[in-house]
Amino acid sequence: MADQTSATASKKGNGGIIFRLIVMNFLEFAIWGAYLTCMGRYLGGIGLGPKIGLFYAVQGIVSIFMPALIGIVADKWIPAQKTLSLCQLLAGAFMIASWWYCKSAGAAVSFGPLFTLYTLSVAFFMPTIALTNSVAYSIMGAHGMDTVKDFPPIRTFGTIGFIVTMWIVDLCGFQTTEYQFLVSGIISIVLAVYALTMPNCLTHPSTGSTSFVDIFGLRAFTLFKRKEMAIFFIFSMFLGVCLQITNGFANPYLGDFGFLPQYSGTFGVQHSNILISLSQISEALCILLIPFFLRKFGIKIVMLIAMFAWVLRFLFFGLGNPGDGVWMFIISMIVYGVAFDFFNISGSLFVNQETDTSIRSSAQGVFMLMTNGLGASLGLFAAQAVIDHFVNVHPIAADAAGRMTGWSDAWFVFAGYALVVALLFMILFRYKHTEGKA
Repeated sequence: MADQTSATASKKGNGGIIFRLIVMNFLEFAIWGAYLTCMGRYLGGIGLGPKIGLFYAVQGIVSIFMPALIGIVADKWIPAQKTLSLCQLLAGAFMIASWWYCKSAGAAVSFGPLFTLYTLSVAFFMPTIALTNSVAYSIMGAHGMDTVKDFPPIRTFGTIGFIVTMWIVDLCGFQTTEYQFLVSGIISIVLAVYALTMPNCLTHPSTGSTSFVDIFGLRAFTLFKRKEMAIFFIFSMFLGVCLQITNGFANPYLGDFGFLPQYSGTFGVQHSNILISLSQISEALCILLIPFFLRKFGIKIVMLIAMFAWVLRFLFFGLGNPGDGVWMFIISMIVYGVAFDFFNISGSLFVNQETDTSIRSSAQGVFMLMTNGLGASLGLFAAQAVIDHFVNVHPIAADAAGRMTGWSDAWFVFAGYALVVALLFMILFRYKHTEGKA
């Protein structure tokens, strides 16, 4: 009885901490939601359509090194919540500068200045995704909370934040303008201030006579010495290829339907960001399934479910249209929640469970490197090449029908890739699951 009373008191005492972590996650992903799914539509409208893949790929390029480096700083020298604040301050400043440049240049926006400012912004933003996880895991651990059980509902509010700014940008008419950058930058500044109010996260500075690996926080890369972790990270990279393809190209794809008279006035064309937000709504709901699936089936089955969901995500995108085939788009949006969460969130929890607290931020940085870094950047360069081959060979006004056929072919290529990755993972990853653990 006393133990039950103590547990109830502890749960009530953690309520304030849970709320603060909810706000942090809401703001973190609201920043991304302001531009991630509609920037491609804006870039296409100002004549930078062939550069869409590069703008999205640079998020992956900076994620190859920035999350790992910033994770080392958070592990060794500057507490994670303060590192998060500094990164968001710089990311927000450069994103607001991107908005100011586009507004000032008007119709004369050129690739060089915009790409430079945008790259500087995402270079500091991308590490914050791993940092918010590290801050949450650290604070939850200090308060005796179970990350596998308690973190997914908190993370759900990050997706809600993403949806909220998607809708704001759409309903305000910003999805085709530079004001999406302003919305994102302002929220970054707000989170930079808010992060400073979070409980302190411990650092683990190197002491005594230590190796180069210890001094620079590279111990997380020794996880590759464990066969099951090496295979997990490699396939995380392969699946990371899929992560940003629909974020970069779904909105331009839906926009191109507007050049066909039978679809020009449909909701999916006029409010594509809201239609796409069904993906994030599904994501918010699917996060809540993660604790059960991880404990019951383990990381291998959960990752396989995610991989096959990516197959369906791309397949139904290729088969659908915003008219009588809109139901296929809706199915694609629904399975996205499984595809994203069962990979991204479950993978992060698995890495957290398999690493020592002294390298936790660094290990999250390595996971980020493999997924949103190497995987996403390679995927977007490849996706741009596929779309150039199948889609951009058809002039949008002169051959709209041929262009839409090309879009379908491109989505089928992406679905085939995801299927091959799933089958190889099924064969090669042999991590033994113990029920009750990831």
